[in-house]
Amino acid sequence: MGHRKLSSPRRGSAGLRPRKRSEELLPSPRSYPEVNLPNPVTLGFVGYKVGMTHIFMIDEDRSSSMFGKEIYVPVTVLETPPIYVLALRAYGLNNRGEHSVMGEVWGDLGDFGKFITRRIRGLKIDKEKKEHQLKDIESNLESVSYFRLLVSTQPHLIPALGKKTPDIVEVQIGGGNTKNQLEYGLKLLGNTLSVRDVFKEGQLMDIIGVTKGHGFQGVIKRYGVQELPRWHKHRKGSRKVGTKGPSLGTPSYVPQPGQMGFHRRTEYNKRILKISDDTKLINPKGGFVRYGLVKNTYLLVQGSTIGSIKRPLFLRYPIRPYSAQLPVPKVTYVDVNSKQG
Repeated sequence: MGHRKLSSPRRGSAGLRPRKRSEELLPSPRSYPEVNLPNPVTLGFVGYKVGMTHIFMIDEDRSSSMFGKEIYVPVTVLETPPIYVLALRAYGLNNRGEHSVMGEVWGDLGDFGKFITRRIRGLKIDKEKKEHQLKDIESNLESVSYFRLLVSTQPHLIPALGKKTPDIVEVQIGGGNTKNQLEYGLKLLGNTLSVRDVFKEGQLMDIIGVTKGHGFQGVIKRYGVQELPRWHKHRKGSRKVGTKGPSLGTPSYVPQPGQMGFHRRTEYNKRILKISDDTKLINPKGGFVRYGLVKNTYLLVQGSTIGSIKRPLFLRYPIRPYSAQLPVPKVTYVDVNSKQG
């Protein structure tokens, strides 16, 4: 008696379970790389996805047959206006062995502080405890594990976004020792930080964000299950899977319908091809589709990135780079033709 094979490759990765919606639109990194630099540096930035275009650059891969010649490369444009540094937070181990906030120091935000508290409910800026907490941090500097900056984006600088509510996120400080990191963080309080202070052209970075949402989908689109002919055993249904088994107390790996997209994901080792302030070199005729014109500092990232247009993305130092240092790419042409179709 014939029957189907007894086993088949499992559909989907178990590492991506559960496939549920992201809890926040701008996720924070769960970990940061260890950077061996003499001077402190900020290990992340926030940008907004604009769209895609293409460029021509000189191929620098010596193993390629196109070495030294122009090659076609698709790129993604990220608009990165300066971020505002609100506070400095010190983290250390508590009695349970977990990292928790030992203290925080707020900067003199001026009018921007009123703007922040008016736009974000529940955010409290305590200036009176600044000197007291700073003394506590300096006296317990040996027990500090790392410092993080509480930064705010400035979406009002991007008219295309159509929003004024800033995105608040923490960015860790790496390099140097804890004393240097404290001095570095105090200098940044109440000031803006540019993307040029964090990344350089040719550098690798990780992109953490939320993918484009597709809502509730079936097993065919969600997992790529093969659809059986409708005439074959039609009483079992079409575009469906068989029994998922008892699986009591264990996760079921049988494809099932559910949420598809709007998941938190991380893309590793995305290369920065260009950082520029000259918007005339990138803005196409008529602007980018469903976005408009770029008016701030922007990045050209090789290849595509996750997320929909106008979505905030966290740009982090690479946690597992395939190369320690890459040369600055030589871009010869950027396409500015109309993207309207």
